[in-house]
Amino acid sequence: MRLEQKLKTFGGVPLTHGTLLSILGEYRSPNDKIVRMIDNGLLLPIKKGLYAVSPEITGIPISLPLVANLLYGPSYVSMDYALHHFGIIPERVVEITSMTTRRGKTYDLAVGRFSYTHSPPEFYSIGIDRIENPDQTGFLMASPEKALCDKLVFTRNLNIKSRDALEELLFDDLRIDEDFLIGFDMNVIDSCIAAGNKSDMLRALRQLLDLLRMEVS
Repeated sequence: MRLEQKLKTFGGVPLTHGTLLSILGEYRSPNDKIVRMIDNGLLLPIKKGLYAVSPEITGIPISLPLVANLLYGPSYVSMDYALHHFGIIPERVVEITSMTTRRGKTYDLAVGRFSYTHSPPEFYSIGIDRIENPDQTGFLMASPEKALCDKLVFTRNLNIKSRDALEELLFDDLRIDEDFLIGFDMNVIDSCIAAGNKSDMLRALRQLLDLLRMEVS
């Protein structure tokens, strides 16, 4: 099988250095071949030891959320990027935002900007879903409810103390459609409240969601 055909089989899944060495076994100097593949645009370097096959070869976009999972972990995609992914906020989000139990970190790479925010383990573990890519690969992302809770809890210097202020943030600043909130799973919100991080603000969110549901019932 030709090399480009072998690379095409990986689709949008990132490759490790070890994987590349295994498919370049016939080359006398596989590391030199990897350098030439990068120079020729066949491979895109993500970080040391991690690469992506050019979408021009695979015909499949690189799965940036999957890259985010692999780049720094444990982690799952959340906050702004997840909210936009689900269509909850309208503005396009360039930075891939994630939560992690490790310390916060940011990567500025050729394939994109990736940021990671620390979350305590008891809060981190709530509301994580596996999202499937069209090529049958998958990545970890917050549920819509958890993505919004992460946004509220872990945005620096955000301390909502009234329902009016919360409504201004959600509907004026973030421009969230009320219909999305009405369909939220309250169990996820309740679990986030029980975890004890900015629980007063999350209770205000819970009360607002209850009110919105009452208005449409």
